[in-house]
Amino acid sequence: MNDDPNTRPAIRLLPGHDKRAASGHPWVFSNEVAMDAAAKALPPGTLVNLSSTNGKSVGVATFNPHTLVAARILHRDAATPIGEDFFAARIEHALRMRQKLYAEPFYRLIHAEADGLPGVIVDRYGDVLSCQLNTAGIALREAEFLDALKRVLNPQTIVLRNDTAARTLEGLASEDRVAFGTLAPPIEIIENGARFLIDPLAGQKTGWFFDQRENRALAARFAPGARVLDAYCYGGGFGIVAALAGATHVTAVDSSQSALDSAAASAKLNGVADKWRAVRAEVFPELDKRYGQGDRFELVIVDPPAFARSKKDLGPALRGYRKLARQAAMVTAKGGALFIASCSHQVEVEAFANEVRRGVQDAQRDARILATTGAAPDHPVHPFLPESAYLKAQLLILD
Repeated sequence: MNDDPNTRPAIRLLPGHDKRAASGHPWVFSNEVAMDAAAKALPPGTLVNLSSTNGKSVGVATFNPHTLVAARILHRDAATPIGEDFFAARIEHALRMRQKLYAEPFYRLIHAEADGLPGVIVDRYGDVLSCQLNTAGIALREAEFLDALKRVLNPQTIVLRNDTAARTLEGLASEDRVAFGTLAPPIEIIENGARFLIDPLAGQKTGWFFDQRENRALAARFAPGARVLDAYCYGGGFGIVAALAGATHVTAVDSSQSALDSAAASAKLNGVADKWRAVRAEVFPELDKRYGQGDRFELVIVDPPAFARSKKDLGPALRGYRKLARQAAMVTAKGGALFIASCSHQVEVEAFANEVRRGVQDAQRDARILATTGAAPDHPVHPFLPESAYLKAQLLILD
């Protein structure tokens, strides 16, 4: 799809609504745009030249007249052509940063706006790339973007996990498919010295959660000699690293049998199957059951899925984190460590910390907070999008 900067439609921002975008924010909301009949008629994903009220250029953006975020800025120089060369340059820039962070090719390669590619997620599993193309703008340029990935990384396989709620908001269909090459899952990745078997096409999200990498290593510092409870274990990222670090036993709890099977296969691959016990159960009743049985663990990990997917879920989500903190604290041994996380972007760090504090207090436990953490550095945050810092966690010692 050829892009000529001189023939793009022009979109002008409303008077008094241009300062935010002009100062560096990558989004323009629909109520900030002069949404005339011509703008409303543009096909979703159209490349446009943005300008402020006085005609000063703001940049080139993708435009969707039907969404709350109407324009997503790709480059501040509107004369920049958007095509394979543009995508390749952004990918190369992101790659150089990840290569400084990690010696092995297993990481989040593209993290949307923070890497200058709005709506794009790419996780790298060696020669396999798993992508989410979440906006109409990038969906229209799928072929050019995939060609850029091939040029920069020469992958064997590219998987598209286009099944997100964000695509629905953009008017895009949901799909999961192999876009390039072939895939024979499971594939093997390496993280924190452990080996994991994952399925990029059938697993959750893009197949793995790299965002918890550093947190898994942090929690594992408290694993030597410990009995470990890994709740919401998914593929076993926390529990297997803990087992390799010297845990005596790991109880892995998840409601998904496929997740438990994958984690068990990875435990065997790492030679810790003798320490591994998988339990298929819902976590809340399982924690109550464990407490009633007198089970106590020196390291407890609770890494749940998002409790709040929209603002209307915030109240119930906060109550859920308080309850989870209470239950987890009650099965943590005296002097033991509790790691608890939230990936709900609607829940702010302070609110999450407050509910954890209240939950631990409900359990009548004294606590010391050792660390308040977020996502691994391959998940950078755009300075104007603090809400993209979705992951927050605390590590506590309970006396």
